Formats: sequence, structure tokens, C-alpha cells
Amino acid sequence: MTASGPAAEQPGTEVCELPGTEAAVQLRTEVAGWSGTEARREPGTEAAGQVGIGLGPVGGLPSGTGELPVPIAVVGPTATGKSDLALELAQRLGGEIVNIDAMQLYRGMDIGTAKLPLAHRRGIPHHQLDVLDVTETATVAAYQAAAAADVEAIRARGRVPVVVGGSMMYVQALLDRWEFPATDPMVRAKWEALLAESGVAAVHAALREADPVAAATILPTDGRRLVRALEVVELTGRPFAASQPRIGEPRWGTIIVGVDRETSELDDRIARRTAAMFAGGLVDEVRGLLDRGLREGQTARRAIGYAQVLAYLDNEYDLNHAQERTFIGTRRYVRRQRSWFRRDPRVHWVPGADPQVIDTALTLVRTLGARDTHTE
Repeated sequence: MTASGPAAEQPGTEVCELPGTEAAVQLRTEVAGWSGTEARREPGTEAAGQVGIGLGPVGGLPSGTGELPVPIAVVGPTATGKSDLALELAQRLGGEIVNIDAMQLYRGMDIGTAKLPLAHRRGIPHHQLDVLDVTETATVAAYQAAAAADVEAIRARGRVPVVVGGSMMYVQALLDRWEFPATDPMVRAKWEALLAESGVAAVHAALREADPVAAATILPTDGRRLVRALEVVELTGRPFAASQPRIGEPRWGTIIVGVDRETSELDDRIARRTAAMFAGGLVDEVRGLLDRGLREGQTARRAIGYAQVLAYLDNEYDLNHAQERTFIGTRRYVRRQRSWFRRDPRVHWVPGADPQVIDTALTLVRTLGARDTHTE
């Protein structure tokens, strides 16, 4: 997948980190009108190639004993190998995939998000892919509700939910039951007017005065997120960070597996992936999405890779520069993902470059959450 940047939102919304976005992205948290629970499946694929290792509660019992399976979340920076590991885990544990990459929610955004093609999914059901049109706004609260319903339905079927992706605040929203601060259209409109009339520097200065910590952590060019932070501070009377959930036991006792690589290796993988995307038809993909309203979308058009190709099509710079900016934006976002996930003590890290990473992850999962009910 490509990488992303921060985002802010509107009525009932929260700021969200989006794999796939370079600029600030507004993410509304209104749940109405989107269930997001569709899974792409082929007939007869429900159990294809899957091995029955039931994951009971942490410390415990395999499925089939009346206990619900424990979910696994595979997280970490972009381009570390999360998708491959998650697919192997799902196949070997009898699981289903739940996507937690915000840009992969969009239909037609395939090449630039490194979305796994249907033919490569090994017959394993995938949820939270291709559930939004590019004109719709991705929302963390809508995702939270829809993905939680998916996880619970998968568990009820006796299967293992394998959540995979790197959208940082989406992960926290799903696993920590994030409750988002209220919004007030009048308060928001006041700060949006300052942004429109005086520019992002004035909004950043206002936030620096109201909440210096938030001003230091939000990109000074991220106007929408700055606006959201000011709105939250004004409405709650508390620092913006106070609205974030406390780190505790993850929802459903989820086992969180983090995948990472050495920085130099990861930079090389990002460069090769970016080049492959441009060589593999990203420009044509963006051209096709223009007919479907990409420019009108508040979220999709800001995705890394897509934003740069749009600028190229608008003659802002040449194609080589678009590719270079995509690489730089992805690399920058990867650093932020790593910092975010490394702060979470619940993440159990595995080396993505290790040829035995799947065995390492399986040992970890079995130790933390289950007995192996499969005989080799």
C-alpha cells in the first residue's frame, strides 16, 4: 500500500491517520449511510486452503469449546510485509481478513494502495475493501462501527478475524473503542473561516496559543486537522490529546503483531514499490477515477500517489517528479507510522525480513492466545 498523512473531519468526527494520504484529510465520523461490511468473495471460497487452528481467549481454549476466537491484528509501517503475513495467518488459522487501511476502502483505488487482487486472496474472505466510492469521505467512526460488526460476525462463525493495515488512528479506534468528541458547526465554521481568510499559518498560530502540545505535533500545513484540534479544545476546554483513549486491554483481547524492517531496507522497498506502481498503470488508474469523481472526493484525491498524479495531469510537474514526491511522501509517513506503533506496549514485533517470520508469528500467536488444534 502507499502511505498516508493526517486528517481531520466534520460533524461528529475525529482526526485520522490515513495510509494513502499526504495532505490533511477530513474524515467525518457520521455513521449514517455507510455500513462498510461488504466482503468480496468468490463462490466456494469460504474454507478454501484454510487450516483449522482455533484461537480461544488469550491464555486459552481453542474454538469449538464454546469460546469465541481471539482476533489478531497485524500492524506496522507501510511496505513491511503486513499483507503477506496476514494472509498466511488467515490461511493457517482458519481466519478471515479485515482491512484497516483507509485508502483500500475505495473502489478502483487498487494500484496506488497495493490492494491485494482478488485472484491472490487464496479464497479467504476479505472485509472492508471496496466499500466506498471515491466521492465519499472515509470516516473513522463509520469504519469503527462497520469493522467491529465484521469482527464479531467472524468470531460468531468460529473463525479468526485477522485485522491488517497501518491506518494508525483507525487501529486505535477499533481496538480501543475510541469515543469521538462532539462537534459544533458554528465553532468549526469560525476556524474554517480563519483558515480561508488568513491561511494555515494563522490557524497554526491560534492552536499554538490554545494548545502548544497539539500545535507541536500536528503538521503546520495540515489546515483541516488544525481546525479540528481548535474545535475540540474550544468545545471540551481540554487539550486535544485528552480526547484520545487510554491504552489498555485491546478489544476482544486482540493479539497485536507488529511488522517492521531496517530503515535502509524499507526505504529501498518503498522506492521499488513506488516505481512498480507508476510502471504498472497508476496514471491510467487515476485517469479512470477522474470519470468517477475523484476530484470531488475530500479524502481519496489526497491519497499519496493519487495526489501526485493529479498534479502531474494538471501540468504542475513532470511524471518523474510525481514519482519522486510519491516516494518522499510515503517514506515520511512510514516514519510516523513507526513512531506511532512503537509507542504501543501491546504490540509484539516480528522482523519482516526474516524468512521464518510466519513461523515466528504463529509461535507468538499460539503462545499468547491458543492451543494448536491442527496436526501437521
